[in-house]
Amino acid sequence: MKLQGKNALVTGSDSGMGQAIARLFASEGANVVVHYGTDRKGAEETARAVREYGAKCEIIQADLADPRNAQQLYKQAVRALGRIDILVNNAGTGSQVEQSLETPLDDFIRVINIDLISPWALCQAAAEAMQQQEKGIIINITSVHEAIPSPGGAAYDAAKGGLRNITRTLALELAPKGIRINNIAPGLIDTPMTAKKLSDPQQAKQASETIPLRRPGQPEEIANAALFLASDESSYVTGTTIFVDGGLTQKAGLA
Repeated sequence: MKLQGKNALVTGSDSGMGQAIARLFASEGANVVVHYGTDRKGAEETARAVREYGAKCEIIQADLADPRNAQQLYKQAVRALGRIDILVNNAGTGSQVEQSLETPLDDFIRVINIDLISPWALCQAAAEAMQQQEKGIIINITSVHEAIPSPGGAAYDAAKGGLRNITRTLALELAPKGIRINNIAPGLIDTPMTAKKLSDPQQAKQASETIPLRRPGQPEEIANAALFLASDESSYVTGTTIFVDGGLTQKAGLA
């Protein structure tokens, strides 16, 4: 098993990509802290799946719209499992506007808090603890929008671009201390967040036509990338982004 005896905290693991990551990590021997914001039922479903593999599991609720809750979340996770070897910053949100200038200020701040400042707070807490352990793994789930813009996405794009550069900066500082940090940038993935779009045949067709592989990705495909980055198979990888997007970010080459 690739993660035997490791302890992982996966934020937003009540559904979608986070749930898939938690389940795969458990299947590879890791104990998991399942975090959720509002979906307790989804978190319990994830926990059941984790425990079926014989792994330890704790469920913790935290509203990451307040970054102070992120700091408390990490402390609670450490109390639950004794230490955290792998942090996956997966929880995220977006702003439902067609044009970025329509974004209410409070909504912009909410997105930045959940997608950037809370992940930063968790990175900071994890790095401090992992330095004492002299090893550790941090994986940030960003988005293809860490690199390419989207109409209506100023808040989301700013947060994901910021997290990309937090990762790069921390990679320089933490590498000598045995800590690796990387990003995974998903493209269009079939999750509850994209369910409305993908359930509409016309929207699903239009979206798939923008992707060279001509389909949305599955949460398990993101989990596979996370397992690689969390395991010793990626022992010489830090400060980079793995795009799991069906070739979407290469689409410019087809223009």
